[in-house]
Amino acid sequence: MEKQMNKPLFMAYATQKGGVGKTTFTVLTASYLHYEKGLNVLVVDCDYPQYSILQMREREIETVSEDRQLKTLAYEQFTRLDKKAYPILKASADSAMDIVKEFLGQTKETIDLVLYDVPGTVNTSGMYKLLSEMDVFLVPISADRVVLESSLNFARAISEMVKDNPQKQLYLFWNLVDKREKTALYDIYSKGIANLKLPLLKTRVPDSKRYRKEILGAGQRPFRSTLFPPDKQVARGSNIVELLNEITGNLKL
Repeated sequence: MEKQMNKPLFMAYATQKGGVGKTTFTVLTASYLHYEKGLNVLVVDCDYPQYSILQMREREIETVSEDRQLKTLAYEQFTRLDKKAYPILKASADSAMDIVKEFLGQTKETIDLVLYDVPGTVNTSGMYKLLSEMDVFLVPISADRVVLESSLNFARAISEMVKDNPQKQLYLFWNLVDKREKTALYDIYSKGIANLKLPLLKTRVPDSKRYRKEILGAGQRPFRSTLFPPDKQVARGSNIVELLNEITGNLKL
């Protein structure tokens, strides 16, 4: 899927269940694509009232400004890339599209991808309208039967929404994969998902505490950060790079 001339792709990790890592995946995706893959990314934080990504950026700026080693790392990175940190806009689901439209009309940068961190419930005011504007939906699923059932119902509703528009794409992917679970269990579930004609990515993301770690100070390799890409050594085994490469490959980014 190639973006239209002068129009960025609108993409969101979306479910109707909280606690599945939407915000973390949004940050990891934005930072990897912006700092490692050369895309110009815009993030829109619609997750009222916590606005987690915006708060993360503010914490990181404070941490970096007080830490000489991190300050040097940031300076070297942005000098080498010749680009700034990606912008993060604060919006409600109701106001998001208008705020993005205004930003795109004013910025001198060509934005390739707009990532929306959407609210954790579809009942939020303006949520349906916001989702209808997305070009790409990424739905994390887990093998918990109750969560999986809810996620599949949500994915089927999205599938109905986009079925008549070939420019819109939906992908599911396994998240919070417990290495102690038998692979056969995921294979059985995957066959059921295929029978529902829902596209499932090949990459499976394991459950890991590293997804909850932010930069705290000197000597720490960043993983989840709005200012740095996931460190290659820390990311090893997380499958996040593999997941993002599969997504960008499918989207031809």
